[in-house]
Amino acid sequence: MSRDGAAGLRHGWTTGACATAATTAAYTALLTGEFPDPVTIDLPGDRHPAFALARESLEPGAASAAVVKDAGDDPDVTHGALVGVRVTHGGPGSGVTFRAGEGVGTVTKPGLPLAVGEPAINPMPRQFVREHVAAVAARHGGSGDVVVEVSIENGAELARKTWNPRLGILGGLSVLGTTGVVVPYSCSSWIDSIRRGIDVARAAGREHVAGCTGSTSERTVQELYGLPEDALLDMGDFAGAVLKYLRRHPVPRLTVAGGIGKLAKLADGHLDLHSGRSQVSFDSLATRVAGAGGSPELVAGVRGANTALDALRQCQAAGLPLGDLVAAGARETALGVLRGAPVAVDVVVVDRAGTIVGQA
Repeated sequence: MSRDGAAGLRHGWTTGACATAATTAAYTALLTGEFPDPVTIDLPGDRHPAFALARESLEPGAASAAVVKDAGDDPDVTHGALVGVRVTHGGPGSGVTFRAGEGVGTVTKPGLPLAVGEPAINPMPRQFVREHVAAVAARHGGSGDVVVEVSIENGAELARKTWNPRLGILGGLSVLGTTGVVVPYSCSSWIDSIRRGIDVARAAGREHVAGCTGSTSERTVQELYGLPEDALLDMGDFAGAVLKYLRRHPVPRLTVAGGIGKLAKLADGHLDLHSGRSQVSFDSLATRVAGAGGSPELVAGVRGANTALDALRQCQAAGLPLGDLVAAGARETALGVLRGAPVAVDVVVVDRAGTIVGQA
């Protein structure tokens, strides 16, 4: 397992890489009667990881293999999941046919890179599987015409912790991965889910979407505007991902919603709002307060505040709308990233109870 030089963190392997390994082992056994264990696959970037088989089964006309997903040091919901594949012979000339086994979802809404009714096995994992099936067929004299049924143990339960239900992927998880490699804390799957959420909203004809930093702001915005679930984007810390994708794939109206701390960072131009990657500037908040006519005492109090919420409360007590000032700054940053794309933007700032404390 390789490590990231900067942080010393282990890389892991995507569900798509695991499914490719299990397919390679199962198809080899179907043709030869023997499972390669460990099974080695070829990934982009000259990577050739080997996977130990956790399960294997050979029966007339079918072979099954499974591997345990190792996401490295990434906090991945599927880390430790058992990814299994059952391979059977397909009809002559049929190529590789994909099926969703237990724990793998099925697409039910348009807007995703897969047709409605297809198993939620993304295009790049499908390509990896096809390439490895062709290689096994060439080595062992097979036709390459197979049915590949992918399953993920407890996938339906794990999927409840993901975007899948909102994206209309029902019954389980998606088989993901563009390179086969999980880069720790890259949050690539979250950002990909944001993009797919926008695609689904556009395909459903939604003209108003909301990017929210958490469940409290999401609940507030949904009640405020009566938005359907598929118009709600679980933005988390990735404001930049929402804005940059909407710049290329616009929706007429965007609401950005969150707590004052995260939106204060957006107001200062930060597009990644994670506490480890950007900080609230109390000097910047104090400058906003001074510009709005705040007293020298209030300006000093905000500059020395413990938290953005502390600064907000000081301003509320003095009758100065810090929430509105932050919302206006965040809106300005958002419009700057959108670069004139036809997207109207409003910003809603909430406190921890979900009360609106600022708008722009």
